[in-house]
Amino acid sequence: MPNAFNFNASPFDCLTQAEQRLVRDSVDVAYFPEGAAILEVGIAPTHLFVIIKGYVSQMEGSEVITSYGPDDCFDGRGLVAGKVSSRFVAAEEVVAYQLAKQAVSDLIAANATFGALLFSDLSNKLSALSARQSQHELQSLTMSRVDEAFLRPVHFVDAKTDILAVVKLFQAQRTSNVLVRDSSQSPERLGIFTATAIQRAILDGRPLDQLPVGDLSNFTLIEVKPSDQLGDAMAIMLRNRVHRVVVVDEDKKIHGILEALDLFSFLSNQSHLITEKIEDAKDLEGLSQAAAQITRMIALLHRSGSRVNLIAKLVQQLNSRLFERAWSLLAPAELVKNSCLFVMGSEGRGEQLLKTDQDNGLVLRDGYQPPDDLADICNRFSAALASFGYPECAGHIMVNNPDWRNTAAGFSQMARQWLIMPDGDSLMKLAIFMDAHAVCGDAHLLEAVEHALSKLATDNDAMLSRFASAIDAFGSGTGWWNRLLGLGDKDNQLNIKKEGIFPLVHGVRSLAMAKRVEETGTTERIAALVTMEVLTPEMGADLTDSLYFFMGLKLKAGLAELDTDRPVTGAIDVDKLSSLDRDLLKDTLGVVKRFKALLRQRFHLESA
Repeated sequence: MPNAFNFNASPFDCLTQAEQRLVRDSVDVAYFPEGAAILEVGIAPTHLFVIIKGYVSQMEGSEVITSYGPDDCFDGRGLVAGKVSSRFVAAEEVVAYQLAKQAVSDLIAANATFGALLFSDLSNKLSALSARQSQHELQSLTMSRVDEAFLRPVHFVDAKTDILAVVKLFQAQRTSNVLVRDSSQSPERLGIFTATAIQRAILDGRPLDQLPVGDLSNFTLIEVKPSDQLGDAMAIMLRNRVHRVVVVDEDKKIHGILEALDLFSFLSNQSHLITEKIEDAKDLEGLSQAAAQITRMIALLHRSGSRVNLIAKLVQQLNSRLFERAWSLLAPAELVKNSCLFVMGSEGRGEQLLKTDQDNGLVLRDGYQPPDDLADICNRFSAALASFGYPECAGHIMVNNPDWRNTAAGFSQMARQWLIMPDGDSLMKLAIFMDAHAVCGDAHLLEAVEHALSKLATDNDAMLSRFASAIDAFGSGTGWWNRLLGLGDKDNQLNIKKEGIFPLVHGVRSLAMAKRVEETGTTERIAALVTMEVLTPEMGADLTDSLYFFMGLKLKAGLAELDTDRPVTGAIDVDKLSSLDRDLLKDTLGVVKRFKALLRQRFHLESA
C-alpha cells in the first residue's frame, strides 16, 4: 500500500519502523463525494480514517461541532468504543486512507503514546505530548551556547599584589577568583588565583600581606569560546578537573568566567542566577541587564520542554523581585513602608510569560502624607519598566496615572463606584483590579481593599450578567474553525488571546466574582470553583489544560516573532502548526466553546 502515507502527522509520528510497516500493509484509499455520510450515529466502525484531501464535518444534530482537514484522523474513539456517537459528513470531496480496525488495535497495544494521542481525553493527550518533549530537555540545554549561560565578571590583579589584598577584593566584589597578570614575562602571561588556593597561601608560612599572588597562581588557563556548546564546556571541566573556565573569543577578548555551579544551575534552572543579579544591582542599568536575561531564560526553558505553568511561576517571581527592586531604588524608604505597589492582568494572575503592557497601581496608607514628588517618582518608575522592555499600557493603567495611585479608602470607594455604576469602563477596571497582586511594600493595604471589594460584591444578576458578557467581547468565535482549517482569511492568523485565553480567563473570573472566590490566579480560581461544585472536576481539568496549552502556543509564536525582530502580537499562524498542535487546538477551543455555553446558561447571557 502507499508509501506516501504521512508519518510526520500526529499520532503516527510516534510509531517505530515496524509499526509504520504495519500501517502501510493495512491501509486502503476511499473516496466520498461532497455531502456523503461517511459515518452514521450508532454504527460499528471498521476503519480509522486519515484525510488526504478535503474536509469532514462532525455533526451533532444540525450543528457542526468539529471539522477535520488533511492529515487529521477520525473516529478513533468510535473505533475503540465499538460505536459511532456522531455523524461524519464530507463537507467537500474527500479522499482518505482507511486503516483497518485490527491494525489500529495492534498499534494501541504496542504503543501507549499512539493510543493516548488517538482517542484519549485532552489531559492524557497533553501528558503524552509533555512526555515526548521532556526526552529532549537536557540534550537541548547542553547544546546552548556558552554565552547564553551566566558568565561572572572578570577581576584582574598584578602578579605582585599580596594575598591579603586579593582576599579583600574577594570580599568586596563577592567573587572567588581573580585573573593574574604577570608582566615580568615576555610576552605577558595570564593566570588565575582562586579561593581554594588560600589554604596553600596560609601553609606557605610567609605573611599574607607580603606573599605575591603570582607565586601561587596557575598560569595554565583552561579556555572556551563564547560560541562553544555548554555540553562541550562541561566536558572540558570534567576532563581537566577544574571548576571554572575562562571564556575567550577569537580576538583574545575575555568575556567572563563560567563557573561549574553556574553551568549546572543553567542546565537545571537558571532563575536563581537572575535573582542574584537583581539583588546585586546597584542601579537601574544593572536591573535592565537582569530583565534582558528573563526573556532569554524563558526561551531556553521553553526550548528545553519545561512546563509552561512552571515557566509562568518563575517569571512571576522574577518580575515581582525586579519591580520590587526598581521601586526600592526610586522610592524613599518611608514611601515604600506606607504603600503597596501592585500588578494586575496576566502578571497579577501569574500567567504572564513574555513581557506585555504594564498594568500596575499604588495603594497609599490612609492618613499618610506622600512626598511632594510622588508623581515624578511614579513617572520614573514607569519609564524604568519601559526601558526594561515592558511597554506602557495603552489604557494608561499604571502608577504614573493619578487614577491608579490612591489611598486604601480611596480605592475602596472606587471599587464601590465600579459596582454601583457598572458601565463598560467600570466593569473593565473591576476585572483588571480583581487580578491585583502585591509586589512591594505593605501587602496588607491591598488585602484590605480586596476584602472590601469582596464584601461589596453583589448578587445582582443583571450586573453579573453584564460583567460576564465580556466573554463575547471579540465576537462569537464561530470563525476560528475556518481559520484553523485554512478556509478563512488569506493570512490565516488566529489570535489565541482573543479566541481562547480571554474568554476562558474572564469566564472563570466571572464565576469567581459570583461566588466571592478570593484567589487571583485562573487555575487557583478553577480549583476553588471545583471544590464549591460550581464546576465539575472534568470541566476544571479541561479548562486548566486548555489554558496551559494556549499559553504555550502563544509563547512559541511570540518567541518566533522575537527571533525575527518582529513585535509580539499573540497571533498564531495556523499554516505552521503541526498536526498534533492543530488537533490539540481544536480540542482546547472546543473546551472554551462548551465553557461559554455553560456561562451563557449560568448568567442568562442570551438575554443580557
